[in-house]
Amino acid sequence: MRIASLLPSATEIVCAVGGRDELVGVSHECDYPAGVERLPILTRPRVALPRASGAIDRTVRDILGDALAVYEIEIERLRAAAPDVIVTQDLCDVCAVSIDDVRRALAELARENVTVVSCKPLRLANVWDDVRRVGRAVGRAEQGLEAAAELERRVAAIGARASKAKRRPSVLTIEWLDPVMIGGTWMPELVELAGGRALVTVAGQHAPTLGLSELSALEPDVVLIKPCGFDLARTTQELELLRAQLPWTKWSAVAAGRVWLADGNAFFNRPGPRLVESLEILAACCQPDEFAEFRARHAPSVRRVRPDLALEAV
Repeated sequence: MRIASLLPSATEIVCAVGGRDELVGVSHECDYPAGVERLPILTRPRVALPRASGAIDRTVRDILGDALAVYEIEIERLRAAAPDVIVTQDLCDVCAVSIDDVRRALAELARENVTVVSCKPLRLANVWDDVRRVGRAVGRAEQGLEAAAELERRVAAIGARASKAKRRPSVLTIEWLDPVMIGGTWMPELVELAGGRALVTVAGQHAPTLGLSELSALEPDVVLIKPCGFDLARTTQELELLRAQLPWTKWSAVAAGRVWLADGNAFFNRPGPRLVESLEILAACCQPDEFAEFRARHAPSVRRVRPDLALEAV
């Protein structure tokens, strides 16, 4: 079995079901588990993206406005990889190559006997279903069932602990800073499982964009900032956006020290196995007394943001 993965979450799923040694190619953004970045790279950005969040957003919107994909397939590398199975997605045009581009590439290569597994997770149950689907597609159905069941068990255990909390704080999750986009899809479910109440979005909803006046009307008890594709170091370069884009001096969560910055590249935005670790991080932010061990476990991936924008280790 020769497996190609065209997005990071798919690579993590393939590895979770035991298919790591059968991967013959990955996307340019795949970086986990360690070592997969050394496999043949099968995708690339159509254009070089700028550094600033606002400029990235404008560039991506321009590309999509021209009916183009943000990323494209390295055709000759795909030919050389000769996969039996390709795992991709049709959830987000900004996350990976489009499913249409995958089909066009296979047609160009005259590859008719390739199984294409396209993930489209909007909720946690969809993610666990994708684990099972990928397991079946790569000949590891039993491992897929076991991996999904273990992920569901861990999530349920955290949810059961959090349900005993005496108070459920209101939680705003932010997945982009310029413009400000609020976490949707599976994020409201993670918030509820972590012992909080999700503001703005409901499970399965795509991320909405809010302006400053709309954000000023909210009063979150907890704010989690985890820009999609940005690790902590990258987000730290744009901390001034918190003052410019958010009602920073108005929110009581800021003065109370309940604004958190998390690694949005490794966690939260990848619909794969590490959504469980994402839930652990969120539980530690929402219910710090109940989940002290999660605070310690994920300390390298989370920072508290002080009112003066200084960062503190948790």
